[in-house]
Amino acid sequence: MADDDFDIRSQASPTASEADFEKALRPGRFESFNGQEKIIDNLRVFVQAARMRAEALDHILLFGPPGLGKTTLAGIVANELGVGLKITSGPVLDKPGDLAGILTSLEENDVLFIDEIHRLSPVVEEYLYSAMEDYRIDIMIDKGPGARSVQLTLSPFTLVGATTRSGLLTSPLRARFGIKCHLEYYDHAVLRRIVERSASLMRVPCTQEAAAEIAMRSRGTPRIANALLRRVRDFAQVKGSGEIDLAIARYALEALNIDRYGLDEIDNKILHTIIQKFRGGPVGLSTIATALGEDPGTIEEVYEPYLIKEGFIKRTPRGREVTTLAYEHLGASRADDLGLFG
Repeated sequence: MADDDFDIRSQASPTASEADFEKALRPGRFESFNGQEKIIDNLRVFVQAARMRAEALDHILLFGPPGLGKTTLAGIVANELGVGLKITSGPVLDKPGDLAGILTSLEENDVLFIDEIHRLSPVVEEYLYSAMEDYRIDIMIDKGPGARSVQLTLSPFTLVGATTRSGLLTSPLRARFGIKCHLEYYDHAVLRRIVERSASLMRVPCTQEAAAEIAMRSRGTPRIANALLRRVRDFAQVKGSGEIDLAIARYALEALNIDRYGLDEIDNKILHTIIQKFRGGPVGLSTIATALGEDPGTIEEVYEPYLIKEGFIKRTPRGREVTTLAYEHLGASRADDLGLFG
């Protein structure tokens, strides 16, 4: 069944129609953006000040888990400044010439958005330093004895860097960002408003209760909320009347193996494994990965952060350990954690 293949965390490239859909759902102004109030209020001030002085906004670093709106915020900043926006990503810029081509094409006060900026190659990053500070880059032409340096002067611009792994940024690069914004997970009330807005843009009737149900299972992430809304819409059109109500939302989400905490099959399997095979822990990450047949890095980077955030597992010096909430969620007790599941 195709529904079983749905991956709540999928970062795969969307199809053309889905990409257009995502673009249509992205807010274009600060007032349309739900959540992250403190960041939005601060950016509003910085943007207005830059416009009053008719100069480029200071460079911005956006960091936080995927799907929280870093790319959307870059677009909003460009719109509010009334300037152009160029989008690229760290892994794409593998040679200094690639960076020089993009930087020289920028017009005055334009915004350059680099996604996954922590994956820039060290050579490209070195060229970026002088571009960010002095709006110039030095390009080496030819090799050997005939090599010479040519200095290119750039138009003032704003670099918006986004990363999901801020700890991997080098200190010199991090220090060159004047504005640093840490995006947090969204609460259920904000996500409900996002789901209702998306449903209205999709012209799909959606009750408040259904929107709240989808929001509750969206792991605090708007991207996941919109992905779930698309899948629930499919169920509503095929299995229901076309309207998304609480009953069809719950039916669809159960079919997708997403429970009321937003945990999917793998999340629950991790909790089951720690309780069933390792008496609730503590147990090492590599041991859990071997028991599940998963890569340790995948568990640590993809599955574990949300389980820790929601209080299902905790890290200890001796390994991972499930909490009382995990036992309650699975209907288990510490007394029978060895024999509960078989």
